[in-house]
Amino acid sequence: METAPKPGKGVPPKKNKLKAKKKPRRYWEEESSPSAAETSSGPPRKKKRIRELCFQRPKNSHVPKKSRVSKKPQAQDPFPGPAPIPVEATQKFRRIDKSKQLPYSKSKTRSRIEVAEAEEEEVSAKAARSELLLAEEPGFLEGEDGEDTAKIRQADIVEAVDIASAAKHFDLNLRQFGPYRLNYSRTGRHLALGGRRGHVAAFDWITKRLTCEINVMEAVRDIRFLHSEALLAVAQNRWLHIYDNQGIELHCIRRCDRITRLEFLPFHFLLATASETGFLTYLDVSVGKIVAALNARAGRLDVMIQNPYNAVIHLGHSNGTVSLWSPAMKEPLAKILCHRGGVRAVAVDPTGTYMATSGLDHQLKIFDLRGTFQPLTARTLPQGAGHLAFSQRGLLAAGMGDVVNIWAGQGKASLPSLEKPYLTHHLSGHVHGLQFCPFEDVLGVGHSGGITSMLVPGAAEPNFDGLESNPYRSRKQRQEWEVKALLEKVPAELICLDPRALAEVDVISLEQGKKERIERLGYDPEAKAPFQPRPKQKGRSSTASLVKRKRKVMDEEHREKVRQSLEEQPQKQDKAKPTGHQPSVLDRFVR
Repeated sequence: METAPKPGKGVPPKKNKLKAKKKPRRYWEEESSPSAAETSSGPPRKKKRIRELCFQRPKNSHVPKKSRVSKKPQAQDPFPGPAPIPVEATQKFRRIDKSKQLPYSKSKTRSRIEVAEAEEEEVSAKAARSELLLAEEPGFLEGEDGEDTAKIRQADIVEAVDIASAAKHFDLNLRQFGPYRLNYSRTGRHLALGGRRGHVAAFDWITKRLTCEINVMEAVRDIRFLHSEALLAVAQNRWLHIYDNQGIELHCIRRCDRITRLEFLPFHFLLATASETGFLTYLDVSVGKIVAALNARAGRLDVMIQNPYNAVIHLGHSNGTVSLWSPAMKEPLAKILCHRGGVRAVAVDPTGTYMATSGLDHQLKIFDLRGTFQPLTARTLPQGAGHLAFSQRGLLAAGMGDVVNIWAGQGKASLPSLEKPYLTHHLSGHVHGLQFCPFEDVLGVGHSGGITSMLVPGAAEPNFDGLESNPYRSRKQRQEWEVKALLEKVPAELICLDPRALAEVDVISLEQGKKERIERLGYDPEAKAPFQPRPKQKGRSSTASLVKRKRKVMDEEHREKVRQSLEEQPQKQDKAKPTGHQPSVLDRFVR
């Protein structure tokens, strides 16, 4: 009889599944010899726990692994932090004047002012740093071995410059419909010209692509682009007409009649017109309404120019004065006596610092517009200058008969030197219009023989703001810019001599309005309410205690007022007494 085998007998023992696998050796680890404990047969024995004298490590602490690559000591930056910026570079972009001490204000207002100043300082620093990235530099013209630059002809300049710059010099022979007035667009890409005999044209003068060309069959006195090159204002013999870039007449404004000069204010969307009847009219082209019609009371208005800095209109009169006008005032802001005879031409530089005038007395003068209105330099010309123009970098051009002279200064916003001309050019006819092209070293001259485009190195700003005046913008970009410009339109009432005064508080008007309000209401609504003590319990709200508490508060307020008045008063300096002087009773009478 066979017996069943016992379980587990004759069956090979199963391997322990929980036994840890041997960790493979890495190539950087040394091969370790097996210890005697591991080679010995038998069940594994528990190793004794060795206690080490060390600090106990937290449970979740992170121990950085030792790097296998040896770390080299890093070299310290010899110039840590951002690069310093010159004070002159940041001062050019600052708009807040920190030299003026602000009056006492509330803590909330003071904190807002400090935040605005910090933001303005940061923006000016960024603008000064980004100025290094501007690719273009202003040009210049120098003669060889002390050669006078006024003797350099336009043909010599064309031969010396590159092909693209040489193509910007051209002459248009248009004697049939002359003399001509011209105007460049704000981007400097398009040119509009109007002949006295009715010829009106607009074209891209860089590519020479004609946009429109018409004949209005009427005398043209002046021509101006509006906020973009798509609209054109033409002062014809009778009325003011508005055309589009295809030559289609859009508007005929009969309230503006017998116009002689036109000026467009781009940030206010105002078209200023000067007429033979002596009226200065402001037309808002965004809504089509006349904002103001001012009577200058000086006869026919033939000379008009705008100040690009504050949008003030300068009018030249036959009695030798120049008046400054704003649509918010019915009287001129200022009157300057410039010449002994009538004023023939006026020009203002882009920074609003200098004004150049020429009169029948053959004098060319430059005035300071920073509050003094005094002449800085003067020069007598053989012929009186009939037309003046300033460039973006401060060059002054004057048209005298068939000659154009250009004077230069030391740099941008500097006073032009009238000692000797920078350039001279002879034309085929008498000058009737001058204007420097924005962002191009080009001077456009309209004369009786047509149009001449002169090359003037160093006349314009080499870099343009692509968000404001982009010569290469597309149609979609122009439309978006128009919408943004309309949203940011400046009201006509804000035109004044000093635009920085708009950010200040008119204390005199504020106090006068407050006094009138008190007289109208019979009491001061902003006055502090009288102190009323709160009632207390347990018999401490008697009449005597209430009066005592009121008196205490009144004394505290009076003491505070006296302390503030003493702080505001200037401290009197004690007069130095001679040494060895003994005090006397009569010293109280010494003043």
